[in-house]
Amino acid sequence: MKNTAFYIATRYLLAKKGSTAVTFITWLAALAMMVAVTAMFIIISVFSGLEDLNQDLIANLHADITVTSKQGKTLSDIDKAINTLNSNPEIAHFSKVINEKVYISFRENGDIANLRAVDSAYIFVNPIHKSIFYGSYPSFKYSNEVLLENKLDNRLSIPVGTESPYSAVLMMPKPGTGIISKEEDIFNRKDIFASGVFPGNDQLDNTIIAPLELAQELLNLPKKSAYQIVIKLKNPENADVVKATLESQLGNKYELKTKEEENAAFWKMINIEKLFIYLIFALVIFITTFNLAGAIIILQLDKKEQAKSLISLGMNMRSLRNIYFYTGILIVIFGVVCGLVLGSIISYLQIETGFFKAGSNIDLAFPVRIRLINYLIVAGTAAAFGFTISWAFSKINKSYFKNF
Repeated sequence: MKNTAFYIATRYLLAKKGSTAVTFITWLAALAMMVAVTAMFIIISVFSGLEDLNQDLIANLHADITVTSKQGKTLSDIDKAINTLNSNPEIAHFSKVINEKVYISFRENGDIANLRAVDSAYIFVNPIHKSIFYGSYPSFKYSNEVLLENKLDNRLSIPVGTESPYSAVLMMPKPGTGIISKEEDIFNRKDIFASGVFPGNDQLDNTIIAPLELAQELLNLPKKSAYQIVIKLKNPENADVVKATLESQLGNKYELKTKEEENAAFWKMINIEKLFIYLIFALVIFITTFNLAGAIIILQLDKKEQAKSLISLGMNMRSLRNIYFYTGILIVIFGVVCGLVLGSIISYLQIETGFFKAGSNIDLAFPVRIRLINYLIVAGTAAAFGFTISWAFSKINKSYFKNF
């Protein structure tokens, strides 16, 4: 009897209906489901692409593990910490870092910048030298040879190249108290030369990459001083295990954070945005399924005579109800399958051509990633709403057979 009900449901969907209006409403429900599924799949794929893009952007900005001091900025017992890191076989490279705000001026122009002072091993943790598009990475032969973020360099018009006769000036406020009688009492000053320029982003805007010695001189710190130690692991997937080991070895003077922990707020924001987008499009699909409800009701009204004949031939009410239920399921399956196929085609074309741009003045295509989980999420959401509506509106009341 189930096979009979499914066969009749297939005939109801594909065969010519009693009126053009019924045919139009039935296929309108299928088309609406297809469009909603296509839109949801494309949007979720775009968010997957943005997630991957953000991961790529911050992959080199944050180390696998970052070591900082729990009290104050400067790391205490830094020699002990370095010996511990050197003896850990899971660590591939590490680098000492000092991050501070600094004032940079060139001729009549000036700006507040983020000074990121590093040692020569920093490029093994963050290969920023590979992204330089003009000039070269500092040689570390001189403490005043720096790398500038592109927008900062453009605003200040600092010439690039250590052979340039023009130098910019970094100024750092001096710590301490006392009477200020001249400018030298306020700032430590250092002349710098820009060896190269690198592209910035949201987390690297106004950044200056400089040798560690430069920051130590500006801050009047001892030569071995650092604010952070950034670590690159041989296997980043073991970050949590290595972190736990280092915490027990280094003691409670240091705070260790993995890359995920440093960006916890950022990823929380991304996941919340993704959840809201999912809920919005789930609501769109839910509203779309009311077209399906209308199609089932109209089909029941259109097929009253056939239903009476089927009951006369011995079909029970449950099997009759299954006919309309299976018809709704077929409409849902058609919409989901066609929607996923169409969404996949559009997403693939965007990946290959980058036709849709992020903005009129931005030469960046919307990133798209096609993932299996996206298919499961969209198909599962549409099927859950579609099957529920089909079951609810396929129910036949006694009043259905009145006035035959």
